[in-house]
Amino acid sequence: MDSSFEQHAKVNIFFYSNFAPTNHYKLMTLIKSISGIRGTIGGAIGDALTPLDIVKFTSAYASRLKGKYPEKQNLTVVVGRDARISGKMVESIVCGTLMASGIDVVDCGLASTPTVEMAVVFEKADGGIIITASHNPKQWNALKLLNEKGEFLNAEEGESLLKCAQEERFSYSEVDRLGNITAKDFTMQHIDAVLSHPLVNADRIKAAGFKVVLDAVNSVGGIIMPALLEKLGVECIRLNCEPTGLFAHNPEPLPGHLTELCGKVKEEKATLGISVDPDVDRLAFICEDGTPFGEEYTLVSVADYVLRNNKGATVSNLSSSRALRDITESYGQKYYASAVGEVNVTTEMKRVNAVIGGEGNGGVIVPDLHYGRDAMIGTALFLSNLAEKKMKTSELRDSYPAYFISKNKIELSDQVMIDMILSEIKSRYSDRRITDIDGVKIDFDNEKKWVHLRKSNTEPIIRIYSEAKTAEEADRLAEEIIRQAKSIINE
Repeated sequence: MDSSFEQHAKVNIFFYSNFAPTNHYKLMTLIKSISGIRGTIGGAIGDALTPLDIVKFTSAYASRLKGKYPEKQNLTVVVGRDARISGKMVESIVCGTLMASGIDVVDCGLASTPTVEMAVVFEKADGGIIITASHNPKQWNALKLLNEKGEFLNAEEGESLLKCAQEERFSYSEVDRLGNITAKDFTMQHIDAVLSHPLVNADRIKAAGFKVVLDAVNSVGGIIMPALLEKLGVECIRLNCEPTGLFAHNPEPLPGHLTELCGKVKEEKATLGISVDPDVDRLAFICEDGTPFGEEYTLVSVADYVLRNNKGATVSNLSSSRALRDITESYGQKYYASAVGEVNVTTEMKRVNAVIGGEGNGGVIVPDLHYGRDAMIGTALFLSNLAEKKMKTSELRDSYPAYFISKNKIELSDQVMIDMILSEIKSRYSDRRITDIDGVKIDFDNEKKWVHLRKSNTEPIIRIYSEAKTAEEADRLAEEIIRQAKSIINE
C-alpha cells in the first residue's frame, strides 16, 4: 500500500498507510482524557493547552487528592518534567497551584517519566505529576497524573478527575496553610535501583567492552542515560544529548526518524545504537550494521533474557508483536494480551503476576523494579542479554521470530459509522479467534498473522494494525480489512 490516501466522497472517509507522517495532527489540539490533559502551547482557550487549563486540571487533581486522604494534614506531590521548551513555564504553574491548594511539592526539575514514578515511592508521596508530551513534537506539552504508587490513574480515578475539572469543584488554602516546595534530584537514586536489580549483570556488561551511540533527542535522556551507561562501564558516544528541548528530529523513536543515529553507529563501528523518546519511557535499538533492531523487538529481547532467568507470565497489548507470545511459549510460559494503554498492561500484569510486560512501541515494564515503562532498566537488561549471549546485535535480532507489522488508519467523519464497521467486521470474521476487549482483534492462528482494529479516544479514526511473517502479507491483510470497511459503508 502506498502513502497516498483514497477519499470516498459519500461519507468523507480517508485511508492512510503506515507511511502517513506521524507529526500530522487535527485542528483539535487540546485533548482531555482519563490519563491527563495534553495540547499545543499557544492559542485560544479550548484550542490549546493554556495556563488556565493547567491551573484547572492541577486544581482538580489536588482536590481529588485531598478528598482521598481527608485525614492527612500534609499531602506531598512529586513533580518532574522533560526538557521541552514550555516545561519550565508549565512546571511553575503546576507547582504554584499545588502550593495554593495546601499541598507540599517535591520538585524533581528535569527528570524522566520513570524517574518521577519511582520518586513518588522513594518519597512516600501521595501522588505525582509528570510534565511531558512524550513523543509529541516540541509545541506539545501535557500533564500525566500519578497515584501514591507512582502509577497512572485508573479509568475510574481519571473520570472522577475530569468531572471535577469540568465542574470546577475546588478551593484553595488560606495563606498560613499554603504548601511548601523542595527541590530534589532523583537521577542517581533511580540509576542505583536499576543497577541493584538482580538480573542486571553489570560485571558482565563491563567485561564485554560495549561501545554505543546514544540519541536522546535533546531531552532528559541526555542526562540520565549517559550516567547509567557510565556506571555499567559502557563507552557512550553522545548524539543530541543536550537537554535544550530543541528536538533534532521527530522525537518518536521510529526507524524513519533515526537515520542520523544509524549512520553514526556505522561510522563509529559501535556495538549498537540506543534511542529514547523525550521522557525516556520508550526505547529503540540500532544494530551494529546500522539497521533498526525494531521497536517491537525491544520488549521481545528483554523478555527473552528475563524468562531465561525467571519463569513466569508475560503481557503486552493487543497491537504488539506476536513474537513475545512465541518467545514466552518457547519457555513453557503463558502469554496474555491487554487493551492498549500502559495502565491496561500493568493491570493485566498484576492480575496474572507477570514477570515482564510492556508495549510494542519500545516500552518495557519490569514489575519488580516498578510498574512503569522504563528505558533505563530496559537498556540494562538488553545489554545483560547481549553480553551473556556473546553475539552481535544483528545476530541477536535474527535469533528471534521474524514478523512484520503494517500500521494504517481509516478516518471517518461519523462516529456511528466507526462503531458499525467494527461490529460488522467482527461478525464477518466470527469463524476466527476474536478478542474484543479493545476494538476488534482477529487472529489467524494457523497462519501466524493477526489484524487489530480499534477506534481512537480522541479522533474519529479506526487504527488498523496487522502482522504477518512477511511485510507483503501484513499489507495484504490490512488492505483486505480496508476493502471490507468500504463495502460495509457502501451497503
